[in-house]
Amino acid sequence: MQRPADHPTVLTGKVGVLLVNLGTPDAPDAGAVKRYLKEFLSDRRVVEIPALVWQPILRGIILNTRPRKSAHAYAQVWTDEGSPLAAITAAQARALQARLGESVIVRHAMRYQSPAMAKELDALLQAGCERILVAPLYPHYSGATTASALDAVADWIKARRRLPALRTLPPYHDDPAYIGALHADLSRQIDALDFAPELLLLSYHGMPERTLHLGDPYHCHCRKTSRLLGERFAQSNPALRLETTFQSRFGKAKWLEPATDAVLVDEARKGTRRIAIAAPGFSADCLETLEELAIRGKEDFVAAGGTHFASLACLNAGDDGMDMIEALVRRELSGWI
Repeated sequence: MQRPADHPTVLTGKVGVLLVNLGTPDAPDAGAVKRYLKEFLSDRRVVEIPALVWQPILRGIILNTRPRKSAHAYAQVWTDEGSPLAAITAAQARALQARLGESVIVRHAMRYQSPAMAKELDALLQAGCERILVAPLYPHYSGATTASALDAVADWIKARRRLPALRTLPPYHDDPAYIGALHADLSRQIDALDFAPELLLLSYHGMPERTLHLGDPYHCHCRKTSRLLGERFAQSNPALRLETTFQSRFGKAKWLEPATDAVLVDEARKGTRRIAIAAPGFSADCLETLEELAIRGKEDFVAAGGTHFASLACLNAGDDGMDMIEALVRRELSGWI
C-alpha cells in the first residue's frame, strides 16, 4: 500500500523478546541503594503489609538505616561494568540476540530501577515489534517476582494506546532444559574444584512462610527443582549429598526453612568439612550469591569448623545457561518465527 506523503514512518512486522530480572541499584552508594530499596520494598507484591502500617516503617526506619549497610555489601561485588546482575543480564540479552539472529529484537530490563520495563517495551514497540515475548528469568513462580513483573507489563498496557500481541515466559522450575543445564554446569564446576564436596547445598531466595499457606507455589517449585536435580546427581555423583535451604531472611516474620546461614553453621558443627553451595533460583550472580553466600556464607562455615567451601556460579551467560534460555524462548516464540 502507498502511504500518504505526510504519513509518519511506522515500523512494523518485527518480533521482540524482553528478558527481565529483578533489579539493582545504579551505584554502590547509600543514595542509589535507598532509591532502589524504596521502589522494591514499596511493591505490594513484595511486602504484603498494609501500606498505612508499612510505609511509616519503611520511610522512617528502614530507608534511614539499611542503605548504608547494603551499599557496603554492594561495593564488595561491584565490577568495572557495574552491578554484576545488570552486567550479566545485558550479556544474556546480547548472547540471545546473536543466537536468534535478525528475526528477533532482544532487549533486557529490570523490574526495579533501570533499564525500566516500560522504557524497554516502548523501545521494542518503536522498533516495529508487533509481537513481544516478556521473559521473566525466574525459574520458580512467586507473587513477589513473576507476578510483580507481569504487574509492570499490565501497568504499561494500561498507559499505551497502540499495543503489540504479548506472550509471557512461564516458570521453568521442572523443565528438562533447565534441570539439564543446572546439572551439567554444576557438575563441571564441582569437578574443577581442588576438593571433593561432601555436601552440595542448594540455596534459594527465602519468602515469608505465610506466602506458602496463601497458595504461592514458590516453595513447591524450589523443592521440585532440588528433587529433580538430586535424581541427576544420584546417577553422576552418588557420594554427593544434596540439601535445600532458603536465604536472605528479612524482618521478624517466620520465613521458609531451613535457613541457609543456620544450616552452614550446623553442618560444620556436626562435622561436615567440605561444602559447595549453589543458588539455582538465580539466573545471574548478584549480591545474594556473591556477597551473602560466597563471602558471608564462607565466613560462617569456616568459623564453625568447616575447612573447604566453594560458592558455585549461576548459569549466567555461559553456554549451558544460554542453551537453556534459547530453547525456552524459541518454544514460546513458536508460530511467530
